[in-house]
Amino acid sequence: MRTHPGRLQGLRLIHTHFHDGSLTFEDLTDLAKLRLDMVYAVEVRDDGSPGLAHGAHLIPADGSGTLWKLLEPVPTYRIDIPFDAFIASLEGEITRKQSTLVKGSPEDRAILVVVSSASGDALQDTIAEFQALARAAEVTVVDTVLQKRPRPDPRYVIGKGKVRDIYISALAQDANLLVFDHELTPSQARSIAEIADMRVIDRTQLILDIFARRARSREGKIQVELAQLRYNMSRLVGRNPSLSRLAGGIGTRGPGEAKLEIDRRRAKERMERLERETRRISRKRRLTRARRGRQGLPVISIIGYTNTGKSTLLNSLTGSSVLTADMPFATLDPVGKRLRFPRDTQAVVTDTVGFIRDLPRDLKAAFMATLEELEDAQLLLEVIDLTDPHMDYRIQAVDEILAGLGLNDRPRLRVFNKADRVGQETARAWAERYDGVAVSALDRSTLTALMDRVERFFID
Repeated sequence: MRTHPGRLQGLRLIHTHFHDGSLTFEDLTDLAKLRLDMVYAVEVRDDGSPGLAHGAHLIPADGSGTLWKLLEPVPTYRIDIPFDAFIASLEGEITRKQSTLVKGSPEDRAILVVVSSASGDALQDTIAEFQALARAAEVTVVDTVLQKRPRPDPRYVIGKGKVRDIYISALAQDANLLVFDHELTPSQARSIAEIADMRVIDRTQLILDIFARRARSREGKIQVELAQLRYNMSRLVGRNPSLSRLAGGIGTRGPGEAKLEIDRRRAKERMERLERETRRISRKRRLTRARRGRQGLPVISIIGYTNTGKSTLLNSLTGSSVLTADMPFATLDPVGKRLRFPRDTQAVVTDTVGFIRDLPRDLKAAFMATLEELEDAQLLLEVIDLTDPHMDYRIQAVDEILAGLGLNDRPRLRVFNKADRVGQETARAWAERYDGVAVSALDRSTLTALMDRVERFFID
Protein backbone atom coordinates (compact mmCIF):
# COMPACT_ATOMS: atom_id res chain seq x y z
CA MET A 1 0.00 0.00 0.00
CA ARG A 2 1.46 3.32 -1.02
CA THR A 3 1.92 5.83 1.76
CA HIS A 4 0.81 9.43 1.86
CA PRO A 5 1.91 10.92 5.20
CA GLY A 6 0.07 14.16 4.53
CA ARG A 7 -3.21 12.32 4.92
CA LEU A 8 -2.33 11.50 8.51
CA GLN A 9 -2.80 15.10 9.57
CA GLY A 10 -4.57 15.59 12.85
CA LEU A 11 -5.87 12.06 13.35
CA ARG A 12 -6.43 10.83 16.89
CA LEU A 13 -5.70 7.11 16.87
CA ILE A 14 -3.65 5.46 19.57
CA HIS A 15 -1.86 2.68 17.70
CA THR A 16 -3.19 1.07 14.54
CA HIS A 17 -1.27 -1.45 12.44
CA PHE A 18 -2.66 -2.42 9.06
CA HIS A 19 -1.51 -5.91 8.09
CA ASP A 20 -3.43 -6.04 4.83
CA GLY A 21 -4.40 -3.63 2.11
CA SER A 22 -8.12 -3.52 2.90
CA LEU A 23 -7.96 -0.10 4.57
CA THR A 24 -6.74 2.87 2.56
CA PHE A 25 -5.36 6.13 3.83
CA GLU A 26 -8.55 7.82 2.69
CA ASP A 27 -10.34 5.77 5.32
CA LEU A 28 -8.17 7.25 8.04
CA THR A 29 -9.96 10.59 7.95
CA ASP A 30 -13.17 8.80 8.97
CA LEU A 31 -11.43 7.35 12.03
CA ALA A 32 -10.88 10.74 13.65
CA LYS A 33 -14.21 10.34 15.41
CA LEU A 34 -12.59 7.81 17.75
CA ARG A 35 -11.13 10.82 19.59
CA LEU A 36 -7.72 9.32 20.22
CA ASP A 37 -4.37 11.07 20.07
CA MET A 38 -2.01 9.21 17.78
CA VAL A 39 -2.08 7.25 14.56
CA TYR A 40 0.32 4.71 13.19
CA ALA A 41 -0.21 3.26 9.72
CA VAL A 42 2.00 0.43 8.49
CA GLU A 43 2.80 -0.22 4.87
CA VAL A 44 1.95 -3.69 3.62
CA ARG A 45 4.33 -5.03 1.00
CA ASP A 46 3.24 -7.19 -1.92
CA ASP A 47 4.40 -10.32 -0.09
CA GLY A 48 2.29 -9.39 2.97
CA SER A 49 5.19 -8.36 5.21
CA PRO A 50 5.08 -5.03 7.08
CA GLY A 51 6.95 -2.06 5.68
CA LEU A 52 7.62 1.30 7.30
CA ALA A 53 5.33 2.64 10.02
CA HIS A 54 4.15 6.22 9.53
CA GLY A 55 3.03 8.05 12.66
CA ALA A 56 1.42 11.35 13.61
CA HIS A 57 0.02 12.82 16.81
CA LEU A 58 -1.81 15.94 17.90
CA ILE A 59 -0.07 18.79 19.67
CA PRO A 60 -1.73 21.43 21.87
CA ALA A 61 -3.04 24.42 19.92
CA ASP A 62 -0.84 27.47 20.48
CA GLY A 63 -2.33 29.94 18.02
CA SER A 64 0.17 29.13 15.24
CA GLY A 65 -2.32 26.99 13.33
CA THR A 66 -0.22 23.81 13.65
CA LEU A 67 -2.25 21.09 15.34
CA TRP A 68 -0.26 17.93 14.66
CA LYS A 69 3.24 16.55 14.31
CA LEU A 70 4.35 14.00 11.72
CA LEU A 71 6.87 11.41 12.90
CA GLU A 72 9.72 9.99 10.86
CA PRO A 73 8.77 6.69 9.20
CA VAL A 74 10.47 3.77 10.93
CA PRO A 75 10.29 -0.04 10.76
CA THR A 76 7.69 -1.45 13.11
CA TYR A 77 10.29 -3.08 15.37
CA ARG A 78 11.78 0.36 16.07
CA ILE A 79 8.56 1.86 17.46
CA ASP A 80 9.50 2.32 21.09
CA ILE A 81 7.03 4.98 22.25
CA PRO A 82 5.45 4.18 25.67
CA PHE A 83 1.92 4.84 24.41
CA ASP A 84 0.00 4.90 27.69
CA ALA A 85 2.37 7.40 29.29
CA PHE A 86 2.70 9.43 26.08
CA ILE A 87 -1.07 9.74 25.56
CA ALA A 88 -1.68 10.66 29.22
CA SER A 89 1.02 13.31 29.03
CA LEU A 90 -0.32 14.71 25.75
CA GLU A 91 -3.90 14.91 27.03
CA GLY A 92 -2.72 16.64 30.18
CA GLU A 93 -0.68 19.14 28.17
CA ILE A 94 -3.63 19.95 25.90
CA THR A 95 -5.89 20.55 28.91
CA ARG A 96 -3.29 22.68 30.73
CA LYS A 97 -2.53 24.72 27.62
CA GLN A 98 -6.16 25.55 26.97
CA SER A 99 -6.94 26.36 30.59
CA THR A 100 -4.09 28.88 30.42
CA LEU A 101 -5.15 30.41 27.10
CA VAL A 102 -8.90 30.53 27.79
CA LYS A 103 -10.35 31.01 31.22
CA GLY A 104 -13.88 29.79 31.80
CA SER A 105 -16.19 26.98 32.71
CA PRO A 106 -14.88 23.54 31.77
CA GLU A 107 -18.43 22.35 31.12
CA ASP A 108 -19.02 24.03 27.74
CA ARG A 109 -15.97 24.95 25.67
CA ALA A 110 -17.14 25.88 22.22
CA ILE A 111 -15.98 26.68 18.74
CA LEU A 112 -18.41 29.10 17.12
CA VAL A 113 -19.07 28.65 13.40
CA VAL A 114 -20.38 31.61 11.39
CA VAL A 115 -21.52 31.08 7.79
CA SER A 116 -22.32 34.29 5.97
CA SER A 117 -22.23 36.04 2.62
CA ALA A 118 -22.15 39.46 4.29
CA SER A 119 -19.10 41.66 4.65
CA GLY A 120 -17.93 44.78 6.45
CA ASP A 121 -19.83 46.10 9.47
CA ALA A 122 -22.78 43.73 9.00
CA LEU A 123 -20.47 40.72 9.22
CA GLN A 124 -18.58 42.05 12.24
CA ASP A 125 -21.86 42.77 13.98
CA THR A 126 -23.06 39.22 13.33
CA ILE A 127 -19.88 37.77 14.82
CA ALA A 128 -19.89 40.10 17.85
CA GLU A 129 -23.54 39.36 18.60
CA PHE A 130 -23.01 35.60 18.27
CA GLN A 131 -20.09 35.75 20.70
CA ALA A 132 -22.16 37.81 23.14
CA LEU A 133 -24.95 35.22 23.01
CA ALA A 134 -22.43 32.47 23.79
CA ARG A 135 -21.12 34.39 26.79
CA ALA A 136 -24.68 34.99 27.99
CA ALA A 137 -25.17 31.21 27.91
CA GLU A 138 -21.97 30.87 30.00
CA VAL A 139 -20.08 29.18 27.18
CA THR A 140 -16.32 29.49 27.03
CA VAL A 141 -15.48 30.46 23.45
CA VAL A 142 -12.14 28.94 22.45
CA ASP A 143 -12.33 29.92 18.78
CA THR A 144 -14.60 31.51 16.18
CA VAL A 145 -14.52 30.16 12.62
CA LEU A 146 -15.88 32.24 9.75
CA GLN A 147 -16.73 30.82 6.36
CA LYS A 148 -17.96 33.17 3.66
CA ARG A 149 -20.06 31.44 1.05
CA PRO A 150 -23.08 32.52 -1.01
CA ARG A 151 -25.29 29.79 0.46
CA PRO A 152 -24.84 27.08 3.11
CA ASP A 153 -23.96 23.55 2.04
CA PRO A 154 -27.26 21.59 2.00
CA ARG A 155 -25.82 18.71 4.01
CA TYR A 156 -22.92 20.03 6.10
CA VAL A 157 -23.58 23.81 6.05
CA ILE A 158 -19.83 24.52 5.71
CA GLY A 159 -18.82 21.50 3.62
CA LYS A 160 -17.58 18.10 4.73
CA GLY A 161 -13.87 18.98 4.57
CA LYS A 162 -14.35 22.11 6.67
CA VAL A 163 -16.27 20.15 9.29
CA ARG A 164 -13.32 17.78 9.58
CA ASP A 165 -10.87 20.65 9.88
CA ILE A 166 -12.92 22.28 12.63
CA TYR A 167 -13.27 18.97 14.46
CA ILE A 168 -9.52 18.42 14.47
CA SER A 169 -9.06 21.97 15.74
CA ALA A 170 -11.65 21.32 18.45
CA LEU A 171 -9.76 18.24 19.62
CA ALA A 172 -6.48 20.14 19.83
CA GLN A 173 -8.16 23.00 21.73
CA ASP A 174 -10.01 20.71 24.13
CA ALA A 175 -13.41 21.98 22.90
CA ASN A 176 -16.51 19.86 23.43
CA LEU A 177 -19.17 21.88 21.63
CA LEU A 178 -19.76 23.23 18.09
CA VAL A 179 -22.23 26.11 17.83
CA PHE A 180 -23.47 27.18 14.39
CA ASP A 181 -24.86 30.65 13.76
CA HIS A 182 -26.94 29.08 10.98
CA GLU A 183 -30.10 27.24 12.05
CA LEU A 184 -29.48 23.54 11.43
CA THR A 185 -32.03 21.16 10.01
CA PRO A 186 -32.25 17.76 11.74
CA SER A 187 -30.44 16.11 8.82
CA GLN A 188 -27.66 18.72 8.87
CA ALA A 189 -27.18 18.24 12.61
CA ARG A 190 -26.93 14.49 12.12
CA SER A 191 -24.50 14.77 9.21
CA ILE A 192 -22.19 17.13 11.11
CA ALA A 193 -22.32 15.01 14.27
CA GLU A 194 -21.39 11.90 12.28
CA ILE A 195 -18.05 13.55 11.47
CA ALA A 196 -17.54 15.63 14.58
CA ASP A 197 -18.00 13.33 17.54
CA MET A 198 -19.12 16.10 19.87
CA ARG A 199 -22.21 18.11 20.70
CA VAL A 200 -23.50 20.18 17.78
CA ILE A 201 -26.10 22.92 18.33
CA ASP A 202 -27.27 26.01 16.49
CA ARG A 203 -28.10 29.62 17.32
CA THR A 204 -31.72 28.80 18.11
CA GLN A 205 -30.72 26.28 20.78
CA LEU A 206 -28.29 28.82 22.20
CA ILE A 207 -31.02 31.45 22.53
CA LEU A 208 -33.43 28.89 23.99
CA ASP A 209 -30.82 28.05 26.61
CA ILE A 210 -30.46 31.72 27.55
CA PHE A 211 -34.22 32.05 27.85
CA ALA A 212 -34.35 28.93 30.02
CA ARG A 213 -31.81 30.53 32.35
CA ARG A 214 -33.67 33.85 32.52
CA ALA A 215 -37.27 32.65 32.95
CA ARG A 216 -38.39 33.15 36.52
CA SER A 217 -42.19 33.31 36.45
CA ARG A 218 -44.44 30.37 35.68
CA GLU A 219 -45.57 32.18 32.55
CA GLY A 220 -42.02 32.55 31.31
CA LYS A 221 -41.16 28.92 32.03
CA ILE A 222 -44.24 27.69 30.19
CA GLN A 223 -43.37 29.74 27.12
CA VAL A 224 -39.75 28.57 27.15
CA GLU A 225 -40.76 24.92 27.45
CA LEU A 226 -43.25 25.30 24.63
CA ALA A 227 -40.56 26.84 22.41
CA GLN A 228 -38.17 24.00 23.28
CA LEU A 229 -40.74 21.35 22.41
CA ARG A 230 -41.65 23.01 19.12
CA TYR A 231 -38.01 23.21 18.14
CA ASN A 232 -37.18 19.64 19.16
CA MET A 233 -40.30 17.97 17.75
CA SER A 234 -38.67 17.17 14.41
CA ARG A 235 -35.53 16.05 16.24
CA LEU A 236 -37.31 13.44 18.37
CA VAL A 237 -37.63 11.01 15.46
CA GLY A 238 -34.95 8.37 15.00
CA ARG A 239 -31.41 8.47 16.23
CA ASN A 240 -29.89 11.95 16.17
CA PRO A 241 -26.17 11.87 17.01
CA SER A 242 -26.20 15.53 17.99
CA LEU A 243 -28.84 14.78 20.63
CA SER A 244 -27.56 11.38 21.73
CA ARG A 245 -24.48 13.11 23.17
CA LEU A 246 -26.47 15.75 25.04
CA ALA A 247 -25.87 14.54 28.58
CA GLY A 248 -26.39 18.11 29.73
CA GLY A 249 -25.49 21.68 28.93
CA ILE A 250 -26.57 23.95 26.10
CA GLY A 251 -29.78 22.87 24.39
CA THR A 252 -30.98 20.73 27.30
CA ARG A 253 -31.32 23.20 30.16
CA GLY A 254 -34.55 24.51 31.59
CA PRO A 255 -38.07 23.27 32.15
CA GLY A 256 -38.07 21.43 28.83
CA GLU A 257 -34.86 19.48 29.31
CA ALA A 258 -36.56 16.18 30.25
CA LYS A 259 -38.62 16.31 27.05
CA LEU A 260 -35.77 15.80 24.60
CA GLU A 261 -36.04 12.00 24.70
CA ILE A 262 -39.80 11.54 24.90
CA ASP A 263 -41.68 10.17 21.92
CA ARG A 264 -43.69 12.29 19.53
CA ARG A 265 -47.03 11.36 21.02
CA ARG A 266 -46.14 12.44 24.53
CA ALA A 267 -44.45 15.56 23.17
CA LYS A 268 -47.60 16.53 21.28
CA GLU A 269 -49.75 15.94 24.36
CA ARG A 270 -47.44 18.14 26.41
CA MET A 271 -47.46 20.84 23.73
CA GLU A 272 -51.25 20.82 23.65
CA ARG A 273 -51.39 21.34 27.42
CA LEU A 274 -48.86 24.16 27.24
CA GLU A 275 -50.69 25.81 24.34
CA ARG A 276 -53.91 25.73 26.38
CA GLU A 277 -52.01 27.34 29.24
CA THR A 278 -50.61 29.94 26.87
CA ARG A 279 -54.10 30.78 25.66
CA ARG A 280 -55.16 31.14 29.29
CA ILE A 281 -52.26 33.52 29.85
CA SER A 282 -53.30 35.48 26.78
CA ARG A 283 -56.88 35.78 28.08
CA LYS A 284 -55.60 36.92 31.45
CA ARG A 285 -53.45 39.58 29.81
CA ARG A 286 -56.41 40.78 27.76
CA LEU A 287 -58.45 41.21 30.97
CA THR A 288 -55.58 43.13 32.56
CA ARG A 289 -55.37 45.40 29.53
CA ALA A 290 -59.14 45.88 29.60
CA ARG A 291 -58.97 47.00 33.25
CA ARG A 292 -56.29 49.49 32.31
CA GLY A 293 -58.55 50.80 29.56
CA ARG A 294 -61.48 51.26 31.96
CA GLN A 295 -59.18 53.19 34.30
CA GLY A 296 -58.19 55.44 31.43
CA LEU A 297 -54.48 54.78 31.91
CA PRO A 298 -52.41 55.13 28.74
CA VAL A 299 -49.89 52.37 28.04
CA ILE A 300 -46.27 52.95 27.08
CA SER A 301 -44.17 49.99 25.98
CA ILE A 302 -40.39 50.07 26.14
CA ILE A 303 -38.93 48.18 23.21
CA GLY A 304 -35.56 47.87 21.51
CA TYR A 305 -32.73 45.58 20.66
CA THR A 306 -31.57 43.33 23.47
CA ASN A 307 -29.01 44.76 25.90
CA THR A 308 -29.59 48.44 25.14
CA GLY A 309 -30.70 49.49 28.65
CA LYS A 310 -34.48 49.02 28.51
CA SER A 311 -34.82 47.66 32.04
CA THR A 312 -32.49 50.35 33.38
CA LEU A 313 -34.71 53.02 31.81
CA LEU A 314 -37.82 51.39 33.29
CA ASN A 315 -36.21 51.44 36.74
CA SER A 316 -35.24 55.10 36.44
CA LEU A 317 -38.64 56.20 35.17
CA THR A 318 -40.76 54.30 37.68
CA GLY A 319 -38.43 53.82 40.66
CA SER A 320 -38.67 50.04 40.34
CA SER A 321 -35.91 47.45 40.75
CA VAL A 322 -36.12 45.16 37.74
CA LEU A 323 -32.98 43.05 37.24
CA THR A 324 -30.39 44.67 34.96
CA ALA A 325 -27.15 43.25 33.57
CA ASP A 326 -24.78 43.90 30.69
CA MET A 327 -25.74 40.86 28.62
CA PRO A 328 -28.38 39.82 26.08
CA PHE A 329 -31.79 38.93 27.52
CA ALA A 330 -30.85 39.78 31.12
CA THR A 331 -34.59 40.05 31.83
CA LEU A 332 -37.17 37.88 30.16
CA ASP A 333 -40.43 38.08 32.07
CA PRO A 334 -42.54 41.12 31.09
CA VAL A 335 -43.27 43.72 33.75
CA GLY A 336 -45.61 46.69 34.02
CA LYS A 337 -45.11 49.69 36.31
CA ARG A 338 -46.98 52.92 36.91
CA LEU A 339 -45.37 56.19 35.85
CA ARG A 340 -46.45 59.52 37.37
CA PHE A 341 -45.77 62.64 35.32
CA PRO A 342 -44.95 66.08 36.80
CA ARG A 343 -48.48 67.31 35.99
CA ASP A 344 -49.91 64.49 38.12
CA THR A 345 -51.06 62.39 35.18
CA GLN A 346 -50.25 58.68 35.11
CA ALA A 347 -49.45 55.94 32.64
CA VAL A 348 -48.48 52.28 32.69
CA VAL A 349 -45.02 51.46 31.38
CA THR A 350 -44.38 47.90 30.21
CA ASP A 351 -41.07 46.27 29.40
CA THR A 352 -41.02 43.24 27.10
CA VAL A 353 -38.38 40.81 25.94
CA GLY A 354 -35.60 42.40 23.90
CA PHE A 355 -35.49 42.08 20.14
CA ILE A 356 -32.76 40.30 18.23
CA ARG A 357 -32.12 39.72 14.53
CA ASP A 358 -33.62 36.53 13.13
CA LEU A 359 -35.62 35.82 16.28
CA PRO A 360 -36.28 32.05 16.15
CA ARG A 361 -39.78 31.43 14.86
CA ASP A 362 -40.55 28.89 17.60
CA LEU A 363 -39.56 31.43 20.24
CA LYS A 364 -41.59 34.17 18.59
CA ALA A 365 -44.65 31.92 18.45
CA ALA A 366 -44.29 30.85 22.08
CA PHE A 367 -43.89 34.43 23.32
CA MET A 368 -46.74 35.84 21.28
CA ALA A 369 -48.84 36.20 24.44
CA THR A 370 -46.12 38.43 25.85
CA LEU A 371 -45.66 40.41 22.63
CA GLU A 372 -49.40 41.09 22.58
CA GLU A 373 -48.67 43.72 25.23
CA LEU A 374 -47.33 45.89 22.43
CA GLU A 375 -50.66 45.86 20.59
CA ASP A 376 -52.36 47.98 23.26
CA ALA A 377 -49.51 50.44 23.65
CA GLN A 378 -50.38 53.97 22.60
CA LEU A 379 -46.67 54.84 22.44
CA LEU A 380 -43.51 52.79 21.91
CA LEU A 381 -40.27 53.97 23.46
CA GLU A 382 -37.46 52.47 21.39
CA VAL A 383 -34.25 52.41 23.43
CA ILE A 384 -31.06 52.68 21.36
CA ASP A 385 -27.51 52.26 22.69
CA LEU A 386 -25.38 55.22 21.56
CA THR A 387 -22.18 53.31 22.29
CA ASP A 388 -23.10 50.49 19.92
CA PRO A 389 -20.79 50.64 16.88
CA HIS A 390 -23.51 49.01 14.79
CA MET A 391 -26.33 51.31 15.84
CA ASP A 392 -27.76 51.84 12.34
CA TYR A 393 -27.92 48.08 11.86
CA ARG A 394 -29.78 47.68 15.18
CA ILE A 395 -32.29 50.41 14.27
CA GLN A 396 -32.96 48.72 10.94
CA ALA A 397 -33.39 45.32 12.64
CA VAL A 398 -35.96 46.76 15.10
CA ASP A 399 -37.87 48.34 12.18
CA GLU A 400 -38.02 44.96 10.44
CA ILE A 401 -39.18 43.16 13.59
CA LEU A 402 -41.93 45.71 14.24
CA ALA A 403 -43.05 45.39 10.64
CA GLY A 404 -43.22 41.62 11.11
CA LEU A 405 -45.42 42.15 14.17
CA GLY A 406 -47.65 44.61 12.31
CA LEU A 407 -46.60 47.48 14.58
CA ASN A 408 -44.46 49.59 12.28
CA ASP A 409 -47.17 52.30 12.13
CA ARG A 410 -47.49 52.58 15.93
CA PRO A 411 -46.38 55.98 17.35
CA ARG A 412 -42.78 55.64 18.41
CA LEU A 413 -40.25 57.82 20.21
CA ARG A 414 -36.59 56.86 19.91
CA VAL A 415 -34.64 57.18 23.15
CA PHE A 416 -30.87 57.33 22.67
CA ASN A 417 -29.34 55.89 25.82
CA LYS A 418 -25.84 56.29 27.33
CA ALA A 419 -25.49 59.89 26.14
CA ASP A 420 -22.93 60.49 28.89
CA ARG A 421 -20.50 58.10 27.17
CA VAL A 422 -20.40 59.71 23.73
CA GLY A 423 -20.52 63.44 24.43
CA GLN A 424 -23.34 65.96 24.21
CA GLU A 425 -22.77 66.95 20.58
CA THR A 426 -22.82 63.37 19.30
CA ALA A 427 -25.87 62.47 21.39
CA ARG A 428 -27.72 65.61 20.24
CA ALA A 429 -26.92 64.91 16.60
CA TRP A 430 -28.37 61.39 16.75
CA ALA A 431 -31.47 62.59 18.61
CA GLU A 432 -32.12 65.34 16.06
CA ARG A 433 -31.58 62.94 13.16
CA TYR A 434 -34.42 60.70 14.37
CA ASP A 435 -36.48 63.32 16.23
CA GLY A 436 -35.69 61.49 19.44
CA VAL A 437 -34.39 62.20 22.92
CA ALA A 438 -30.89 61.62 24.29
CA VAL A 439 -30.68 60.37 27.89
CA SER A 440 -28.53 58.47 30.32
CA ALA A 441 -30.83 55.89 31.90
CA LEU A 442 -28.64 55.71 34.99
CA ASP A 443 -29.03 59.45 35.62
CA ARG A 444 -32.60 60.49 36.42
CA SER A 445 -31.71 64.16 35.92
CA THR A 446 -31.34 63.51 32.16
CA LEU A 447 -34.88 62.16 31.83
CA THR A 448 -36.67 65.52 32.09
CA ALA A 449 -36.84 66.07 28.34
CA LEU A 450 -38.08 62.50 27.81
CA MET A 451 -40.81 62.85 30.44
CA ASP A 452 -41.90 66.13 28.89
CA ARG A 453 -42.09 64.66 25.38
CA VAL A 454 -44.10 61.66 26.58
CA GLU A 455 -46.51 63.72 28.66
CA ARG A 456 -47.09 66.17 25.82
CA PHE A 457 -47.82 63.23 23.50
CA PHE A 458 -50.76 62.15 25.66
CA ILE A 459 -52.01 65.66 26.48
CA ASP A 460 -51.89 66.91 22.93
